[in-house]
Amino acid sequence: MTRRTSAALALCCAVAGVALAGCDEAPEADSAPPASTSFTGPEKIKVGDRSVNVSCSGEPVDGRPVVVLLHGGGDGLDKLAGIQKTLAEKDRVCSYDRLGAGASDQPDGPQTFETTGKVLTAVVDRVAGDKPVVLAGHSLGGLIAARYTPDHQDRVKGLVLMDATSPTQTADLRAGIPDSATGTAAELRAQTLAVLQGDGPEKLTAPDGAVRPAGDIPVEVIQHGKPYLAALPEYGPALEQAWAEGQKKWLAISGHSTLTTATGSEHYIYVDQPELAVQAIRRVVLQATAVR
Repeated sequence: MTRRTSAALALCCAVAGVALAGCDEAPEADSAPPASTSFTGPEKIKVGDRSVNVSCSGEPVDGRPVVVLLHGGGDGLDKLAGIQKTLAEKDRVCSYDRLGAGASDQPDGPQTFETTGKVLTAVVDRVAGDKPVVLAGHSLGGLIAARYTPDHQDRVKGLVLMDATSPTQTADLRAGIPDSATGTAAELRAQTLAVLQGDGPEKLTAPDGAVRPAGDIPVEVIQHGKPYLAALPEYGPALEQAWAEGQKKWLAISGHSTLTTATGSEHYIYVDQPELAVQAIRRVVLQATAVR
């Protein structure tokens, strides 16, 4: 698969080879919390009987939230290394491989937003202790962060969504690429719908749903501004428009949300324009610190 086709699939939810699915039983974090959250570099933590790979950089700063980065589908924390290093110049920053990604274990069954959220909670407990956090997620990681935050307003004090998967991605895709499509468009449609339904390493189903509010926490939504679906000339413009509308929908998560367009970026905003992503995250950290 070419880089452009992979990026197109990422736009529709996650790159090919990723998976997401549903689960009835969620893994539980270890009952005994670690003595210190101040480790540097990679560390494995146990969540139930699964091992989750976590990496932290930078020193804790009194009064400032810990930043937790969430990678997109098909990626791992290694993809976030550059932006993590830059952010760590001023803040404590951590990232992790979700189950089925990077150096973490494979999930022992299907996953839902609830089960992947339990893993995120275990990570937050390990890297932040009782400190608040700011979540910054890209693509599928943004979708997970946005679904997680309304139920964890006691811990999550800010949110940055970098070209996050739309809250209505399945409906958007079905409308944008009809059943009658053939060739590359039909392949993209089928692969992405399979991912959304749980066919891949993460085994996480990602159903459409309304955007639930998370109070007035600071939220920055950043959308790509450089169209890259030219590989699908018949359907690309409609998919781009639907994606843009999906980014606007995420603004409803908070009364303190802003939308920015990364004019020089395709889907990987933090790679194409890292300074823009860093500035957004630092603004949210500062705002979250000021309202505590």
